[in-house]
Amino acid sequence: MGYSLQKIASILELSGSDFGNNLIQYLVTDSRKIVFPEHSLFFAIRGPRRTGASFINEVYHKGVRCFIIDEAINEPLYPDATFLQVPNAIKALQQIAAYHRSQFNIPVIGITGSNGKTIVKEWLYQLLQADYNIVRSPRSYNSQIGVPLSVWQMNEQHTLGIFEAGISAKGEMKSLAKIIQPTIGVLTNIGDAHSEGFIDNNEKAAEKCLLFKNVTELIRAKDYCNQSISIKGKIISWGTAAENMLQVITVNKRLNESTVIAKWHGEEIQLIIPFSDDASIQNAITCFTILLQMGYEQAVIQQRILLLVPVEMRMQLRKAVNHCFVLNDSYSNDKMSLALALNYLKEQSGNNASTIILSDIVESQQQDADLYKEVIELLINNRISKFYGIGSSIISHFSNNPDLPFEVHLFSSTASFLQKVNHQFFQNEYILLKGARKFEFEQIAHWLEEKVHQTVLEINLTAMVNNLKIYQSLLLPNTKLMAIVKAFSYGSGAGEVARRLQQQQVDYLAVAYADEGVELRKTGISLPIMVMSADENTFDTLINYDLEPEIFSFQLYYALNNYLLKQGINQYPIHIKINTGMNRLGFEASEVLPLLQLISEQGTMMVKSVMSHLVASEDASQDEFTKQQVALFNDTCNIIELVLGYSVIKHIANTAAILRNPNCQFNMVRLGIGLYGVDSANSDKLNLQTVATLKTTVAQVRFVKAGETVGYSRKGLVKKDSIIATVRIGYADGYSRRLGNGSGKMLVNEQLAPTVGNICMDMTMIDVTSIPLVKAGDIVEVFGSNIKVQELAIESETISYEIMTGISQRVKRVYFEE
Repeated sequence: MGYSLQKIASILELSGSDFGNNLIQYLVTDSRKIVFPEHSLFFAIRGPRRTGASFINEVYHKGVRCFIIDEAINEPLYPDATFLQVPNAIKALQQIAAYHRSQFNIPVIGITGSNGKTIVKEWLYQLLQADYNIVRSPRSYNSQIGVPLSVWQMNEQHTLGIFEAGISAKGEMKSLAKIIQPTIGVLTNIGDAHSEGFIDNNEKAAEKCLLFKNVTELIRAKDYCNQSISIKGKIISWGTAAENMLQVITVNKRLNESTVIAKWHGEEIQLIIPFSDDASIQNAITCFTILLQMGYEQAVIQQRILLLVPVEMRMQLRKAVNHCFVLNDSYSNDKMSLALALNYLKEQSGNNASTIILSDIVESQQQDADLYKEVIELLINNRISKFYGIGSSIISHFSNNPDLPFEVHLFSSTASFLQKVNHQFFQNEYILLKGARKFEFEQIAHWLEEKVHQTVLEINLTAMVNNLKIYQSLLLPNTKLMAIVKAFSYGSGAGEVARRLQQQQVDYLAVAYADEGVELRKTGISLPIMVMSADENTFDTLINYDLEPEIFSFQLYYALNNYLLKQGINQYPIHIKINTGMNRLGFEASEVLPLLQLISEQGTMMVKSVMSHLVASEDASQDEFTKQQVALFNDTCNIIELVLGYSVIKHIANTAAILRNPNCQFNMVRLGIGLYGVDSANSDKLNLQTVATLKTTVAQVRFVKAGETVGYSRKGLVKKDSIIATVRIGYADGYSRRLGNGSGKMLVNEQLAPTVGNICMDMTMIDVTSIPLVKAGDIVEVFGSNIKVQELAIESETISYEIMTGISQRVKRVYFEE
């Protein structure tokens, strides 16, 4: 389904021109996610660092010819393009989506709340898909841009819509309500998430409930959102009080299962939920109440709820066999989620080959011929190298296409695939798994993944981008940003992190050594890269891989100059390091004029930037010294530009200074540990998100009597009968021996457990006596959102940098986006 561009112009109430009849089927807000340019309408939306107009040239050259703009551009540069000028591009997107929604008279469930929106949406989909053709928000598309893109998916075949709406400030829900136009409302809870935009939870609740202005009924979890609510429709609440329509009497938790005893309209009923954590129980009861209100029999609901599976809300990138990476995105399998996953695959694979293993798509009401024609177009446009198809429908529609521009391998079942394919089929490539649940693609995931021990470092790339944007919001409009990705991106994985930063269009990357820069180039990084510790043994590498050295001494300058003269190279980009007080590396201010004379006379180098390093920008007691450093740096830069006769990039501000010393931004800043969620200024002013979470598992649980000891040297004396769990992490993984004997704590089943005895090379023992039901295989958090890496650093008598960079390379890195 689509609209002509002329129709869209009329929806936006634009007149005075013939806008043409281009068929618009795709609304696009991200220049990286254009797949079908001839039928796309691009919205040039302003970002925190770029104008909307700055994307036009890139999008135009990708083949898009229809644009929504809210600022003046040089239209003659794009002779066959059509531009619809509006006051606000985001509002125009919302207006189009709201009109589109109004064309359908089907039930629509609108979900909001502080937590659980996506889980409830996905579980409702699992519970209701047997009876409805459902259109729903992909993943967590619940923002001012995500909601209209979600609603735009509606077409004549759908019989139910399920959309979630998220807000972070007053005034946002009114727009989303016009787009979703729900007939049934669901309020999951009101908590502390996204509270910074509201006075209190009452104000937040009032704003969220604007979504339900015209619903016929609202389902709410009253124990988790007890604020006063006033709407026209009927309110159906669940909770522990007798006044609730569904009164929860008891919840009995067992291992991986819970039994709920409740009353519905005064009659006692029972529900068994295949989960035992509080969040899953809350979300399942919400779904239970919705289906009861929709008239489903209790027995039917019970049967379906027992089949609920956990919702993996993030695309995970894991190391796989033969230097491959596998992107496992099998929690949903429809055309929209396939497009999103293919785009992410393309972003992550860089210059590497990309492969997809795809099952029959069973979550579609399209005719197979049309569906798989579009799938083939998606695969071609996303430059897939190899295709492994599993299922009868895929065999039918791919076996008769001999001219496809990628390898095709077809199998009747997952078992057949695993029987006929071996690991040697996959070498140095990125592999996307996209399978319907009945195909059990977890078997393929386990088969492909690199076999390492069960300690993993999870890297949340979405959180990293959030942190990047927070620091970018502190910058002046023309200030560039250099991201520091040295030391394996502070232990987080250089290539994966750098690709995400490149997609976010940071201006520069910095590494410590040339070989780190080489690895980035090999993964497809094209951003300029500064090497902070270059030496003459790496000059060939610098030139061959287009890396820019930091020059900090005359000895290094002379060596590079001689090399460039022999190679006949002129104007090679360099970065000059000035010592303003760190007294580590760099030229003294008095040495700058002789250096500049050499650079000007010999012509082998061109100064790209001038830099220095602040000694204590995070420390208020050292602010006067920081001012002295900045003043000396400023004076030196003025001399450099005057003598050279051209402008250079100037940077002295590090992570802490971006926040604490806004007057020293110059025209570039360097962002390091802040990217990874550590506020080095200790300001408590930044809403940074945790990026790295170190997890392991319990290997064994044992009973130890009072008076016995645990571990080497008998250091862990047990003073009372205790339960001791041994977990799979030790000092060889980067868990410091200083954390032994109770100094460190780990999180098991949402409770803290202190270490017992000395830390071993590969194992650590923790006391779980007060934590019920701990068993072998349980997940253990070493640091992350519950145990901050800063806290671990204090207990280890070190700093966050050492903790992050000290995680052993034998610990598997897992990357995901939410």
